[in-house]
Amino acid sequence: MTSPLHFRSLSALVDAMRSGTLSVQEVTEHHLKRIAELEPKLHAFAVVRADEARAEAREADARRKRGDVLGPLHGAPIAVKDLCAMAGTRTGAGGFFPTGFAADQTATVVRRLQNAGAIIIGKAQLTEGAWGSHHPDIPAPVNPWAPHRWSGSSSSGSGVSVAAGMVTGAIGTDTAGSIRYPSAANGIVGLKPTWGRVSRHGVFPLSDTFDHVGPMARTVPDAALMFAAIAGPDANDPTALDVPSADWTGAANNGSLKNLRIGVDQKYTFGSVDPVMADAFRTALDVCAKHGAHIVDIEVPPVDQILELAIIGAMAEAAISHARTYPSNRKSYSATYAELLEIGHRATGIEIARLAIWRREFAGGLSAVFKSVDVMATPVLPVQPLMVAEMDALSAAPPLASAPFLKFTIPFNLASVPTLTLPAKRLPDGTPLAFQLIGPALGEAAIFSAGGAFERASGFAAAHPQI
Repeated sequence: MTSPLHFRSLSALVDAMRSGTLSVQEVTEHHLKRIAELEPKLHAFAVVRADEARAEAREADARRKRGDVLGPLHGAPIAVKDLCAMAGTRTGAGGFFPTGFAADQTATVVRRLQNAGAIIIGKAQLTEGAWGSHHPDIPAPVNPWAPHRWSGSSSSGSGVSVAAGMVTGAIGTDTAGSIRYPSAANGIVGLKPTWGRVSRHGVFPLSDTFDHVGPMARTVPDAALMFAAIAGPDANDPTALDVPSADWTGAANNGSLKNLRIGVDQKYTFGSVDPVMADAFRTALDVCAKHGAHIVDIEVPPVDQILELAIIGAMAEAAISHARTYPSNRKSYSATYAELLEIGHRATGIEIARLAIWRREFAGGLSAVFKSVDVMATPVLPVQPLMVAEMDALSAAPPLASAPFLKFTIPFNLASVPTLTLPAKRLPDGTPLAFQLIGPALGEAAIFSAGGAFERASGFAAAHPQI
């Protein structure tokens, strides 16, 4: 049975629009109608560009009729996280503080999506300043699988919009798990690339050396197709890497688990996860092993002692990101976010130096691990996605109390290596559970290959929320 238009893969829709089987206007209008129906209860968007999207769709169809060369994302309805500058829109970054972008400024990642033919339907909502809590005056995005459960942070609107079929893909950012958490909570695929693979120019920073920009989609090949469109060097961002690309879509479509060496640190992985997450992770590993992968015991350098310090380091960089407006414009910030920035202001030089030393040692330790395995695997979360009330309580706790929550995420931001989040199981109430594959630096092809093979074996990409 053919999936509804809003749940077809990005790749399939692009193929249909490039061939003329579907028009871009038809696909755009369908998704705008979907947003109009669901947005009042899901709160996924900060901005919906309905009129602009319609005009861009008409022009896309005209280009096809003229016989122009069409981009690899021709007509794809995409959302970008509302950290990304885009001409004609305000960039809110989940709050009310000034982000400082000029009215005509557009982020490189947005421009590259447009150059590839995508239709930017709107800008997805997020937590304030891209950390853990939504601003109290902005409704939080709602998980379409289980409304009583957390929808993830900070790229919550990106995750919800993709899972609910409001768009075919979205851009997220990840400082400590912010692509992975909403991908896991909403049952979609999320890539946190190698740091520097995707330009951060025009993306409001939380923490410059922690922040990664990447795609979120419903399938691994869709994420790979988006990644191919946005990766690459950028004259406007000196930290964007000028390194060779790879056939990421080919890897995602044609990869195999046979003889793949998947590294798992039993103590790190199972030492502090709840039974539900442990079972979901074992289920994913069993699928991999059944299809020919070898599960290899490894030892990951210890992370627990650095988690609080990592938060302090991220907030020190956030204090720099907000120096123009905080504390001088403190009234523009919620009390929760102001408290986070104060942590950054109180950070000491010794703390920052300790973190700098640790992150290099950790990256070196991971490099040694990857000499014996092709990819690593861990859960994304140590616990199942929390109830909304539980997450609200955690957000209200002292900021460093969340440190244990980050044990499977922020270390890999510090190491700058790529990770791919994949659905692994669902709870009886529909809540998705997930795990992640981790690759060596610049190893996106390896995790796309393994992730695509796992997705085909598990069948999770065919499941959608009943909404």
